Amino acid sequence: MMKIHRFEPALRPFFTGAFFAMLLVLAACSQSDSTAVLGADIKAPALEKSLPDSKITSRSAEELPVVMVYKSPTCGCCGKWVTHLERAGFVVKTEDHENMSPIKQKLGVPGNLASCHTATVGGYVVEGHVPADDIKRLLRDRPAIAGLAVPGMPLGSPGMEHPRPQNYSTVAFSAEGSSEVFARHGPAVEIGQ
Repeated sequence: MMKIHRFEPALRPFFTGAFFAMLLVLAACSQSDSTAVLGADIKAPALEKSLPDSKITSRSAEELPVVMVYKSPTCGCCGKWVTHLERAGFVVKTEDHENMSPIKQKLGVPGNLASCHTATVGGYVVEGHVPADDIKRLLRDRPAIAGLAVPGMPLGSPGMEHPRPQNYSTVAFSAEGSSEVFARHGPAVEIGQ
């Protein structure tokens, strides 16, 4: 005989809230983006090809390198992140792929730092919902790293806007697989905790 477990009445608000938060996350990634380039092949260009000018001296749109974004054709939060970058002055090109794993592997994204989309800019890899200001700092400072990542899909990160944002970190990673925190974001950071 199968037992049916019921939640304690005091826990219902928690589970209801968690259920709706998960629905929001899933809905954000299931909306299609009409700005995508359809029918692109699976080959990712060399990192150098995404770099029109390797000397970044200004934050003006004319001098920022083009961001090449690889994403799923059904991911709505990826499209929102592209809009975030464009509003910050970047020129962004997108390429849709049904299977992102080969691109992430080719570009050296560590599995533990993966997210829903991958980009190249200025000779670096950018994985996930990295804020535009972090990318500008990366391009200005030119550290000896492979790229930046915001692992997963934290609520409140660019493209994952939410009324209850989470704390999250932008992580710098090397080609050898080491990583360290590049920047911290979220409500606790804003109030100095």
